[in-house]
Amino acid sequence: MPIAGKGMLLTSMNIDAAHEPEFNRWYDREHLEERVAIDGFLEARRYVAHDGNPKYLSLYSTETFEVLDSPTYRTALANQTAWSKTNIARFQNMIRAVARITISRGTGRGAALGIVRLRPSVGGEDKLRAALAEQLDPAQLDGIISLHLIESDPALSKPITDDPSAPNPGAGDWFVLIDATDVGAVPAAMLRFSGNIALKPLIISSGIYRLMWDLAKSDIG
Repeated sequence: MPIAGKGMLLTSMNIDAAHEPEFNRWYDREHLEERVAIDGFLEARRYVAHDGNPKYLSLYSTETFEVLDSPTYRTALANQTAWSKTNIARFQNMIRAVARITISRGTGRGAALGIVRLRPSVGGEDKLRAALAEQLDPAQLDGIISLHLIESDPALSKPITDDPSAPNPGAGDWFVLIDATDVGAVPAAMLRFSGNIALKPLIISSGIYRLMWDLAKSDIG
């Protein structure tokens, strides 16, 4: 598959402009490497919105889905650095999806990312997955490198900034990821979903992001 591994952690958030320089410094100098160094994590990618909300988005792929509920990862979450705690407390509108990569087609990863968030109807998961599978083929889409579907686990996908007991209707949402060579290639691919009568009612949001940088396990030794 174009995306390494079977599990994915998606995080997205806004940050107040006054704290943005420190937030980016923390992400670039500590947080991404710290996460990729965890056993079972394979790589991470950071994005900034071209046309989307929240502004910042990160994707972390793992060898298996189970890594995202492993004792090692839970220990890392419970023992954040002081710098991490300061920045995490400033997150706004956070999205945190702990997900399985169920479909991944194409070759490689692009410099731009389209993202479509969908909310499956209860009992309609298999039908939706089959409908999406028909659309997740990049072969006929110029500038599209690969297409993916990730399915969130509702029990694990709660933002770490929220009250864990608070209801979260979006915890089980799915995300279509569109890897493209340029942001200009994404809108046409998104029409496969936003222009589909059967899929359109399930779409919660969509956005287009530019890659800031990526980090693989081999980069940190």
